[in-house]
Amino acid sequence: MPHPYVLLSAAVSLDGYLDDTGPERLLLSSPADFDRVDEVRASVDAILIGAGTVRADNPRLLVNSPERRAARTAAGLPEYPLKVTVSGSGDLDPAAQFWHTGGQKVLYTTDQGAERARALGLATADGTDAADATDVVPLGADLDWRRLLTHLHDVRGVRRLMVEGGGLIHTQLLTQGLADELQLVLAPLFVGDPGAPRLFGPGGYQSGRLRLLETRRIEDVVLMRYEPTAPGTGPLPVAADHHWLALACELAAQCPPSDTAFSVGAVVVAADGTELARGHSREGGDPLVHAEEAALAKLDPADPRLAGATVYSSLEPCARRASRPAPCARLILDAGVRRVVTAWREPDTFVADADGSGLLAAGGVEVLVLPEHEERAKAPNHHLTP
Repeated sequence: MPHPYVLLSAAVSLDGYLDDTGPERLLLSSPADFDRVDEVRASVDAILIGAGTVRADNPRLLVNSPERRAARTAAGLPEYPLKVTVSGSGDLDPAAQFWHTGGQKVLYTTDQGAERARALGLATADGTDAADATDVVPLGADLDWRRLLTHLHDVRGVRRLMVEGGGLIHTQLLTQGLADELQLVLAPLFVGDPGAPRLFGPGGYQSGRLRLLETRRIEDVVLMRYEPTAPGTGPLPVAADHHWLALACELAAQCPPSDTAFSVGAVVVAADGTELARGHSREGGDPLVHAEEAALAKLDPADPRLAGATVYSSLEPCARRASRPAPCARLILDAGVRRVVTAWREPDTFVADADGSGLLAAGGVEVLVLPEHEERAKAPNHHLTP
């Protein structure tokens, strides 16, 4: 299901701590970086923190700049982004500043936590908003991040979500492959207290290196922006799957136009997030070459990384074709690839009952179709389809 773009934001000491154990919050960012954070807050639809952060820091979680709030209003947006918190128990102080500042709020919790939250006065028993516009949303017996993100996207209209902690929340989103970007600020000090909270805890993180998008000096701190690159390993998509499929759709837009064939882009990515090859339809002046074919042709068939790789294709790999001995689905199977992510099932425009996904699945390949990318995949092909 579609999710918001999830941006994790944190400031840490040189030894990886979010705070110390003193009674006052440790200020890790510089004044200029606090202003940058305010700018990011103003650019998103919602800001999320965990219940532990609500209890420990009692934050207001606002856009502080009047000019930025005015710009949001002029753009037809609420003055403040939606404020979101997550608590399995629902046991939160109703007097916390989180509930009484800014605009609308949402508490995601369990069924049992919802009862507790309503008993505390965070929402009325019938589920309608309380005086400070707090909506309590139960997610079932347990907290489910995918269900939470889908609800934010589909019900609350959130397209960009900023997550400001704490460490447990950041760890859960990263280990489940749900974080699209990490904005990390490194502060020039040490904490050194093993009892202090750390940014990331132990967990089953995805393999591979993150891609560095930006570094920026801001007074005496350094901002580093990263995005995950490692593909998923099963039937549920991770954030990197969306990044790579978006690139495949961009490649489709580079295809020379044709009235007799689709414009398709493809990328082959190793399990550790290394891009192995890319291609697009009619690449290199060949009027018959398909995107997956062009990409795979650039690789050594004996490359051991192919067995763990994922092929991203803007259009379902073909199951039949007249112009070449082997269709793209067969080429993928022969290459030993066992995972394919695509945006769009092939219509009957040129081949009736096309079912590349079926051929791949019969050969043991995991096929994911992410329909939220379908319109981008169709864009360079609108002249071919009704």
